[in-house]
Amino acid sequence: MRKHLFALGGASLLLGVSLLAAQAQTVPPTTPPDPPKFDAQGTPNFVGIGDIYEYRTLPAYNEPEYVKAFEAAGKLPPLVDRLPKEPMVFKSTNMPDGIGVYGDVMRHVIGGRPEGWNYMAGQSQGWGGIDIGTMECLTRTALLYEVKAEDLAPMPNLAMSWEWSEDGHKLTMHLVEGAKWSDGVEFTSEDAIFYWEDNVVDPNVTPLNGASPEMFGEGTTLEAPDKYTLVWTFKEAFPRQYLYQMAYGNFCPGPAHIFKPLHPKYKAGATYDEYKNAIKPEYMNIPVMGAWVPVEYRPDDIVVLRRNPYYWKVDDQGNQLPYLNEVQYRLSTWADRDVQAVAGTGDFSNLEQAESYVEALKRSADPNAPARLAFGARTIGYTLYPNLSGNGWGEPDERQQAIRELNRNEDFRKAVTYALDRQRLGEALVKGPFTAIYPGGLYAGTTYYDKDSTVYYPYSLEDAKALLEKAGLKDTDGNGVVNFPAGTAGGADVEVTLLANADYQTDKNLAEGVIAMMEPLGIRVIANFLTGTQHDATYQSGKFDWRVARNGSELISVVQNTTALAPTGPQVSGSHRAGTDGTLDLLPWEKDLVDTVNAFIATDDTAKRLDLMKTYQKIYTENLFGIGLTQYPGALIINKRFANIPAGAPIFMFNWAEDNIIRERVFVPADKQQGYELHPDTLPGEPGSAGPVKL
Repeated sequence: MRKHLFALGGASLLLGVSLLAAQAQTVPPTTPPDPPKFDAQGTPNFVGIGDIYEYRTLPAYNEPEYVKAFEAAGKLPPLVDRLPKEPMVFKSTNMPDGIGVYGDVMRHVIGGRPEGWNYMAGQSQGWGGIDIGTMECLTRTALLYEVKAEDLAPMPNLAMSWEWSEDGHKLTMHLVEGAKWSDGVEFTSEDAIFYWEDNVVDPNVTPLNGASPEMFGEGTTLEAPDKYTLVWTFKEAFPRQYLYQMAYGNFCPGPAHIFKPLHPKYKAGATYDEYKNAIKPEYMNIPVMGAWVPVEYRPDDIVVLRRNPYYWKVDDQGNQLPYLNEVQYRLSTWADRDVQAVAGTGDFSNLEQAESYVEALKRSADPNAPARLAFGARTIGYTLYPNLSGNGWGEPDERQQAIRELNRNEDFRKAVTYALDRQRLGEALVKGPFTAIYPGGLYAGTTYYDKDSTVYYPYSLEDAKALLEKAGLKDTDGNGVVNFPAGTAGGADVEVTLLANADYQTDKNLAEGVIAMMEPLGIRVIANFLTGTQHDATYQSGKFDWRVARNGSELISVVQNTTALAPTGPQVSGSHRAGTDGTLDLLPWEKDLVDTVNAFIATDDTAKRLDLMKTYQKIYTENLFGIGLTQYPGALIINKRFANIPAGAPIFMFNWAEDNIIRERVFVPADKQQGYELHPDTLPGEPGSAGPVKL
């Protein structure tokens, strides 16, 4: 049961409030200023989905010469027999540098470590693009950053087409016919059904990205009438939103012929822990549907992937993709990734710590620099999230509960946002036109953003103090920190703990900026900087007052992870989850926020969706569901020898940059190839065998 420690906005709190507090606002809310012009940003060439790729049979197909030698030796079937009936065909008119050539390597540096290859059961492959290079999903969304708004929809992938029943409750998907795993076994609906029934739906299994039945709608079922067909049945009519959920990394089936015999449902005496950990990172040549196959792993050193000879995508000249023969992952640290990319010992990195931008730009401007910087849209944004649960999430003590009640007080949230000088926050990270004032909610420059629907409270310490007093908070003991009203938390100083991820300097810097700006307001903020799993566990358990965090994909794309835009379920929102009794104590405007998001999910009408997101943005920013801090672009650090890197590819929008740049199309011109391959002229071996094979 929730205990109301003091009435929010009630008359009792106004007793003794000064005239200034009663009048409160001297600087009215407005719309945010436009982001500063930044000439270094690339702009995507916006196209329709059909301009990027299609599925069709071509008259002839080509492959690297060394792969042809395997065919000639009888070690590999002919290419036409390895490709599906209708391969995915990338159109050269959408390739920045046209048809590529075979050869060379992309060298990555990552801070993650592979746990194993059973991502269906929750094992990490090390991140940094290993998963994106090996996994393929029913649909694809990464490339939508360059798709025209009127064409915005999930793109086909393993599911090459689909259609809805007349009543909209059934969705029939047609899989790519004849596509094969990298060991030559055909990909069929059995792989999808095994992933669904024995991983997503099985309560004893948690897939790597947290895929759950609820992501695809309550009561949803999946059936396979034949090898190449899937039939979804939904309770809602035409829930097209779930097609986005079938992209990376929520519906990317693993090889059933490898993992099904290991699952407790099919292997007598097996445990779920044994199933999850059966395929260790040392297991090489795991079958994949992606462009490259793991062929070498040395702990704390390197992971090497070689081209998949059964990859089911080609260019429109019939050249089997990928163009690159090999991908390497040096196992170091995330900070070292940027260093090596700038130095030229690594080829690719997502530069996302704004503090490094000026120095990185200076270095890349040198004509002899090995790497260039490619900035995308401002899709990195940070928010101060108050914990809005008042009925027990995180099992708060008396002080924490009192802070929750303050967080739920509109005047208190407004006081906090007025006290934040966002211009200074951004400039403290990096000088120049990089950062933009961010009121919160949807990002400026993204598809559904509407400036006129965005409420911005400009910096005004005077207004902040007046609103704090209106919320019943005064400094009663003269120590510079406001106190709770008598009878609430013993009338103690208002002391707030602020959670932030210590793994990232930007997170720490912004948290420290918030702490400094709350001091003149009279709120003492105590930093709780935690790393890795400690931070995540604290956040997930609700044991925080405020949290500074980088926003998720839902505020960028809207159409992905849409339910997380509001507390649409007991455990959905990152700042308001159900209390100990399992219920959500939503504020009235939060209910409106939830209704707006659910209405957005329920309609496929483009005009209605745009209007609903305008409503969402106004509710969010006016009521401060999250208090925006700053917004800025990320940059790709890419070695200059690579071609076919699309302009304006963001480091993160619908997916990470490793997918945004369409790595299977990336190539190195013949005169720039450096001979970096560690396993030249080899192909993946049999699953579980040691390393690649050579003639």
